[in-house]
Amino acid sequence: MLKSLRAAMAAAGADMFLIPTADPHGSEYPGEHYKVRRHFSGFTGSAGTMAVTADEAGLWTDGRYFLQAERELEGSGITLFKMGQSGVPDIYDWAEANLKGTLGADFRTLTAAEGKDLANRGVKLVDFPGLIDEAWENRPPLSPEPAYSLGCEYTGRSTADKLTAVRKQMAEQGADAYIISALEDGAWLFNIRGADVKYLPVALCYGIVEKERAYLFMDEKKAAPIMEDMAAAGVEVLPYNGIYSFISRYGAEHKVMAPLGKLNYRLYLDLCDRSNVIDYDAISLMKAVKNDAELKYSRLNHLKDGVAVSRFIRWIKQNAHKGITEMQAGEKMGQLRREQEGCIDESFSTICGYGPHAAIVHYSANADTDIPIEPHGLLLVDSGGQYYGGTTDITRTISMGPVPYEQKVGYTLVLEGMLALMDAKFPKGCAGYHLDAIARMPLWQRGMDYNHGTGHGVGCMLSVHEGPNGFRWQKTSRSDRGELMPGMITSDEPGVYVENQYGVRIENLVECVEEENGFLGFRSLTFAPIDLDAVDIDTLTEQGRERLNRYHKEVYEKLSPLMTEDEREWLKQETREI
Repeated sequence: MLKSLRAAMAAAGADMFLIPTADPHGSEYPGEHYKVRRHFSGFTGSAGTMAVTADEAGLWTDGRYFLQAERELEGSGITLFKMGQSGVPDIYDWAEANLKGTLGADFRTLTAAEGKDLANRGVKLVDFPGLIDEAWENRPPLSPEPAYSLGCEYTGRSTADKLTAVRKQMAEQGADAYIISALEDGAWLFNIRGADVKYLPVALCYGIVEKERAYLFMDEKKAAPIMEDMAAAGVEVLPYNGIYSFISRYGAEHKVMAPLGKLNYRLYLDLCDRSNVIDYDAISLMKAVKNDAELKYSRLNHLKDGVAVSRFIRWIKQNAHKGITEMQAGEKMGQLRREQEGCIDESFSTICGYGPHAAIVHYSANADTDIPIEPHGLLLVDSGGQYYGGTTDITRTISMGPVPYEQKVGYTLVLEGMLALMDAKFPKGCAGYHLDAIARMPLWQRGMDYNHGTGHGVGCMLSVHEGPNGFRWQKTSRSDRGELMPGMITSDEPGVYVENQYGVRIENLVECVEEENGFLGFRSLTFAPIDLDAVDIDTLTEQGRERLNRYHKEVYEKLSPLMTEDEREWLKQETREI
């Protein structure tokens, strides 16, 4: 693969080429057409950036993917750079040090913030929008799937109401226009969904809001089912790529507002050539604070999801002796979830890792790595669903039979931290980084830790990862350091991973709520049993025991009415008081 890329680079005059994991909308999960980094590197993780020269290639990814990247890059000639580790250079520092001429990229796949950073280093940065088409034979086309409207019973607010709220922020910033490039933001603002990106129900589009008018840029066939709804909301639909010529209407007298962490560099440069650009995000916070309708459907869908996950736990424990493989187990989880009313898709590819594979944080089983699950040890299953009106994400680590003492201790420490964070009370104004240590403390006290954030914001029938809320004590480029507010949904997912031995993660989604004393707290949205067979009772504290029993009592109360008599008897045993 690198041979064809290097040939295209040589023909275009690019001495180095950058390939992020991105599309023109800054999507975390790009569609097949934009999975360029995966195609040329073979690395299948959801995060990473590649840099290629005529004789070198490097790939940068974070701690979730170190083990996976080592395995998938073996023999490729691509050097793995483990981000955040001592002595590992930042990709832009490496590019600057190794560049001997022109640094090329498709500017549509760089954010404005990234492009500005590179430009400020004084490198010769050149846009090569057609280079990948030359290098990638039989590149998948853009998705032709139609868009559809999502009714107010799910969204809780009309498009017209949301446009008014955006225009209010524009007025406060003195802006004449607001550019929407992130697919989730466009889906939220225009109350539309689609099937252009696997696991993410969005449609390829851009948007522009002006003081009096609004525009949606989308392929004509894709937009056909939503044309009447857009017209009723006062939104004009224009061709998808027409945004690049449309923005020529803004001149030196105009102020154009856009979040530079989402806006692609090509649009940014075109805007800066003509107008004044204001770095401002008008949508993320509104999208993150769910309204009553969104919370209603999120709660309902999590109960359905809890039934599916409970049925999976029962099934896998009853069949642990039959040699079911990781891939077969993951497929079963997806099948049980899709049987639930209103489920349209998974929210990400199920992570199903048995034994040492569970130590790979974002392990993805394939034909080369798939192994049978044996009747002993631990199985980690991280999965989620997209439902009408809600997005779920849950991790359960399940005992398949006898579990070694050390692994039970690790499991119990993770459980203790997850329950402690879920039970936290805190003053208004706190962000997730103020609270992250609560979940880590049981592990820290034993000299243990995990190399990922404790939690991320979750959308409402949108991305399973969204800002500005999250739990992470380290400062990173992720936008997850926002103030926690009632209505936000965040994951609570500490873990422990011992390479080549085992991994544990336990995850619930929690809703931020107001407490009676004026403080804030969390209410669990996720309801599914936590495997008591993996708990070491001597390691669990009295407070942890009380929290676990309280949670399990609620799991039984909420799920048992949705289950068969046999399932209720099983659930009663799985949620018994200890």
